[in-house]
Amino acid sequence: MEEDDPFGLDDEIVLLSFKCKDCGKRDEVPEYVVGDFSVDLNNDEEVEVECPFCGGTMLRARNVPSE
Repeated sequence: MEEDDPFGLDDEIVLLSFKCKDCGKRDEVPEYVVGDFSVDLNNDEEVEVECPFCGGTMLRARNVPSE
């Protein structure tokens, strides 16, 4: 007999890579958190999160210009 998973606890968590514009360090943020932050943004706006290392601004790594 299969058990139900009503809360999605068995779902795989997708992580997105973010890079700090200030210190250059990278961190991974769960996709569902990024989705929550993007609710009030316009189509041309990027999700920004606070860097846990320096307090700067982190953007999705694919959107940060290379040095």
